[in-house]
Amino acid sequence: MSGLETTADVRARMSRQARRNTKVEMELRRAIHAAGLRYRVHRRPVKGVRREADIVFGPARVAVFVDGCFWHGCPQHATWPRNNAEFWRDKIEGNRARDRDTDARLAAAGWLAVRVWEHEPPEEAAARVCALVGARRHGSRLA
Repeated sequence: MSGLETTADVRARMSRQARRNTKVEMELRRAIHAAGLRYRVHRRPVKGVRREADIVFGPARVAVFVDGCFWHGCPQHATWPRNNAEFWRDKIEGNRARDRDTDARLAAAGWLAVRVWEHEPPEEAAARVCALVGARRHGSRLA
């Protein structure tokens, strides 16, 4: 088996992983909505940048990304598979590099990228997002 191959079982399990509207994302969206903020979902904040944010606050220029602990290498909960270890390390490190690049591209266009880990309590993450959106809406571009 080459470094890019994996078993049919693993392929099937990974293909069933939700990419949109995950439980964590839905809980975060409900908490933000309950706080009175309105948003768009699954949008590309900046034309020409092929990166889609999970939650977008257009006028405030805030893009929220809900990152899975496994897929994005959470410092607290990341696990490194033993099978096909090099493939998975490259995959996760590539995701991390793409996240940093996305954040930099959005910042260059005047946007704030907010990263929420899947393990964060939705109410706490929503409070953080709402505070950042509020600060950006009221003229503070330092948020």
